[in-house]
Amino acid sequence: MKMLLATTAILSMAAIGTAAHAQAKAPAASASVAVPTNVLLADWSGPYDGVPPWDKVDPKLFPQAFQFGIEDQRREIDAIANNPAPPTFENTIEAMEKAGQRFSRVENVFAVMTDNMSTPEYQALDKDWQPKISAAFDEINFNEKLFQRVKSLYDRKATLGLDAVQDRLLTRTYEGFIRSGANLNPAQKAQLASMNQELATLFSTFNERLLADEGTYITATEAELKGVPDDVKVALAGAAKDRKLPAGTYALKNTRSVVDPVLSFADNRALREKVWTAFVNRGDNGNANDTNATIARIVKLRADRAKLLGFKNHAEWRMQDTMAKDPAKAMDLMMRVWTPAVARVKEEVADQQALANKLGDKITIEPWDYRYYQEKVRKQKYDLSQDEIKPYFALNNLVDGMFWEAGQLYGLGFKENTGKIPVFNPDVRTFEVTDIPTGKVVGVFYFDAFARDGKRSGAWMTTYRSRSKLLNDNIVLASNNNNFTKGEPGKPVLISLDDAETLFHEFGHAINYLLVNVRYPSLGGLQRDFVEYPSQVNENWLLTPEVLSRFAKHYQTGAPMPQALVDKIQKAKTFNQGFATVEYLGSAIVDMKLHTDPSGVVDPDAFEKKTLAEIGMPKEIVMRHRMPQFGHLFSSDAYSAGYYSYLWSEVMDADTWAAFEEAGSPWDKTVAGNFKKYLLSTGNETDRAEAYREFRGRDPDVNALLKKRGFPTN
Repeated sequence: MKMLLATTAILSMAAIGTAAHAQAKAPAASASVAVPTNVLLADWSGPYDGVPPWDKVDPKLFPQAFQFGIEDQRREIDAIANNPAPPTFENTIEAMEKAGQRFSRVENVFAVMTDNMSTPEYQALDKDWQPKISAAFDEINFNEKLFQRVKSLYDRKATLGLDAVQDRLLTRTYEGFIRSGANLNPAQKAQLASMNQELATLFSTFNERLLADEGTYITATEAELKGVPDDVKVALAGAAKDRKLPAGTYALKNTRSVVDPVLSFADNRALREKVWTAFVNRGDNGNANDTNATIARIVKLRADRAKLLGFKNHAEWRMQDTMAKDPAKAMDLMMRVWTPAVARVKEEVADQQALANKLGDKITIEPWDYRYYQEKVRKQKYDLSQDEIKPYFALNNLVDGMFWEAGQLYGLGFKENTGKIPVFNPDVRTFEVTDIPTGKVVGVFYFDAFARDGKRSGAWMTTYRSRSKLLNDNIVLASNNNNFTKGEPGKPVLISLDDAETLFHEFGHAINYLLVNVRYPSLGGLQRDFVEYPSQVNENWLLTPEVLSRFAKHYQTGAPMPQALVDKIQKAKTFNQGFATVEYLGSAIVDMKLHTDPSGVVDPDAFEKKTLAEIGMPKEIVMRHRMPQFGHLFSSDAYSAGYYSYLWSEVMDADTWAAFEEAGSPWDKTVAGNFKKYLLSTGNETDRAEAYREFRGRDPDVNALLKKRGFPTN
């Protein structure tokens, strides 16, 4: 049961959704209880061992489904806790792994709808039910009889004849109970439950307010958009038309997929400043959508909860089940990279200012200028611009490219079956996934590419069902969700290099979960500072000559990307790494410092400003996610004290790519086979640091990351 030991219902925000183990069939333990006639509670039917009935999902169905699901899970857990037979691994740990499947399935469907198709009805349901869901999991975590059965097994595990995987599952289950408050006294448990339920409500409030701010628009004229690529303007004109705005008006939604190209190409500096200001102040405008008070309360509750559970601070508590373990280790890595990254930013700004001066632009570089002048510097230094690349980056071609890459490296085949299974939006494409050597169906891939009202920003991956031998779940249902700007009907969607990297990044998550082959559901999920590693590795194949020559084809002529352009892209690979590293690390360092404060008393804006000043944040850059809109941290506990994980994972990513380079080819079958064997397919069945050492023969080398980013090594 995926979320058995969760203290709150978790929805992951930047790269990956919850890997929920929603099963096609509910366990036999519930068979004696009449199940209401509700499609959300029914076993999934149809091909592929059952698929979610997206075409029948309705918000009105969820209250009954949640209530029955919670009661169903309670019956299953009570049966385990009250079993008169002495505890065994099978009747306790394995039984817990099988419990809660029906409820997990309902939760999973609800999470997908609130992430992708949110409406006021879903927002109201989320705010109403998240505290109740939190209470349902606390009820399990605080079940004394259940915990004593687990503890009895843990105390004598050396005598149980367990194999290594079973030992790991038992240990993690026991430790999860402890971290969730199983050892607290009744009064403390009641206090913890109250905190968790309040946090669940606050997470919903934060999400609702951020989504509202991201649903606002700025209007612009044709003249104001001078310099912006035509395909972007077509999409902005379409958005204006959808909103019934006057002809000749363009509508700019307050999301990254719209803002970035405007900041990169719009010649009108006043428009850039206006768009930038609206974007970086999401959730921070002192209006009904302001999130500062919500954040302050979340941070305080987290600090108090950590203290109640016996930890110094929230970061200490959250990082118990990570590779880093210790906040100091994560901070040390970040600061090792921060110093050379800031130095590179100073060089980048100097280049931009010199070019602005040369062009006669009487300005001093400000944050809304950075992307614009950096594009001009890119053109000057490398005779390369994003606008030159985009005609060769048609979305559908790149999707074919990522599928081809997965086939070459891991033997996965993708065949489109859109229209043959239900989807939650007409834009969603679906693909049957096979193991090429055997022809066996191993999964279904759902691809939801485009931004729309009601869909949260960013990009992420979710599994609707993961592979588990214990549950006889063999066909993975995985999705990628992006927020690309949809163009005119029938015309190709062209994406930037950054968007293409995001496409391959999220697909790396999907590859990982399509390959995971574990016995127990709880060991199919990944540690927070490991989970981004496979996805970051996958970004590397985008710019390989083999992918570019086959799939980077001009959207009008069909001609492959010229070798001269490929060469320029390769030459410019470390360009802009100062900016990319600093805007990310600014967010990650603020996250860690925020959650290592034991008091939890914080004014979000003041704390952000003070922390950035202390570390020397360049004035020309803002955090990638400022605190008032930092969904990774405040829409759930998922990435709190964990945003460092992208950098932690990238050290392994860079060192893994170095392994392919040392082998002489990014397509080396031996390296790819070992990567799959030791790291991709094993989920969390083995210690991840040990698994990496099996793959590489040593620990990862941080110098590989510095080299990849073009920074001095140490």
